[in-house]
Amino acid sequence: MSRIGKQTITIASGVEAKLSGKTFTVKGPKGTLTRDFPGNVTIVITGSEITFTPKNADDKKNRALWGTYASHVKNMVDGVSIGYTKKLILEGVGFKSEVAGTTLKLALGFSHPVNVPIPTGLEIKAEKNVITVSGIDKELVGQFAASVRALKKPEPYKGKGFHYDDEVVRRKQGKKAA
Repeated sequence: MSRIGKQTITIASGVEAKLSGKTFTVKGPKGTLTRDFPGNVTIVITGSEITFTPKNADDKKNRALWGTYASHVKNMVDGVSIGYTKKLILEGVGFKSEVAGTTLKLALGFSHPVNVPIPTGLEIKAEKNVITVSGIDKELVGQFAASVRALKKPEPYKGKGFHYDDEVVRRKQGKKAA
């Protein structure tokens, strides 16, 4: 039994959810999200609540998708009502970041500047080496933040590179003078 799948999801005021065939659509004050869900789990919308039941509870795949579908729908409902935000902090001398149109321009100590295209649906702000990624799609926000962080991960000796604002970088001691 899935603990996440058994929970009912309450739809916030101002958010409209509908299911047509396999396509689930959520419309809210921040935007609209759409996702296809194959028929392994039954999604029922009653009033302002969404419930999930697996079609065949004995099938291992259906039980696994039960909680997954519930998490996806909860993320969609939260995204169109509240939105998601991730902050990346860039540390290091000479490291710079700026937003120019639909690209994020980064100077990361390489011989060339790094230009990262910003996907549609995301809002990027770069202020004093703090990059804020925000949007309504949780997966898109997290994936973009992770791909930017992967360009220059924090190194353990001086802590230079990208790290999330709530991430703790484990620091090493380094060489000792004899």
